Amino acid sequence: MPYLVASDLPSESAGRRFRELLKCPGILKLPGAHNGMAALQAKRAGFDGLYLSGAAMTASMGLPDLGIITVDEVSFFIRQIVRASGLPLLVDADTGYGEALNVMHAVRVFEEAGAGALHLEDQILPKKCGHLNDKRLADAHDMAAKIAAAAKARRDLVIIARTDAAASEGLDGAVARAKLYMEAGADAIFPEALNTEDMFRAFAQRMPDVPLLANMTEFGKTPFYTAAEFEAMGYAMVIWPVSALRVANKAQEALYAAIARDGGTHGVVERMQTRAELYATIGLHEYEALDASIVQTIIPEGMPQRR
Repeated sequence: MPYLVASDLPSESAGRRFRELLKCPGILKLPGAHNGMAALQAKRAGFDGLYLSGAAMTASMGLPDLGIITVDEVSFFIRQIVRASGLPLLVDADTGYGEALNVMHAVRVFEEAGAGALHLEDQILPKKCGHLNDKRLADAHDMAAKIAAAAKARRDLVIIARTDAAASEGLDGAVARAKLYMEAGADAIFPEALNTEDMFRAFAQRMPDVPLLANMTEFGKTPFYTAAEFEAMGYAMVIWPVSALRVANKAQEALYAAIARDGGTHGVVERMQTRAELYATIGLHEYEALDASIVQTIIPEGMPQRR
């Protein structure tokens, strides 16, 4: 039912619901959703939680992932995804948008917007995608202070600490940072850009009883592994951060090329979501049923033929 109906809204906070998902058997699969429509489609596919990627957000805005968007801009994405799907959402909070007070502000704003979890990374600005070269790291104790600030500001929000240290400080450095971040109040650890199965397994073995997040992004440093394979390596969560946006962008690129080439969309109609499919996904008739003054929409059948 639509989010307008109070009885259909979750009774528990998003943070508590995210924590409950982590207690369920099996690895928690969190596909990336960069807007409300993507969130609805992921929910219809059967997923119980979602991920909001900073790279997907910025790319959808026509911007690079360099930590240049604001708390309020991210909150806009959080609200539409949570409102559309009602699912617990893990949010990419980059470096926290500043120092400790900025981190606390972001935590409160994101939690009020409906986020169930967020992750903070130990890079300094301008930050880069975790799978790119020459990332600059914050001092480990400065990052720990941010984690402590985040834990102090949250109500139920799950705090995940991401470390990008494996590339420059090796596995030992990444593990040392992860342990420091857990002591500061993190609930889970996200070791970014590990590039072999041995690394994934070794990190998990050195962080026993800590929920770990794996990142299965395409075109990065991590080889393709399935959710089941990550689970066998010792990971509790896996994200596919930009996959949906990549597919959507490729399809849009083909559409615009077809219009420019053919002067219309007639050559790509078979690849489109139909009007009926769109309305079913967004629940148009359920919204109409809430207001008796709206006559139920009759969906045209097929495309009219030229005479």
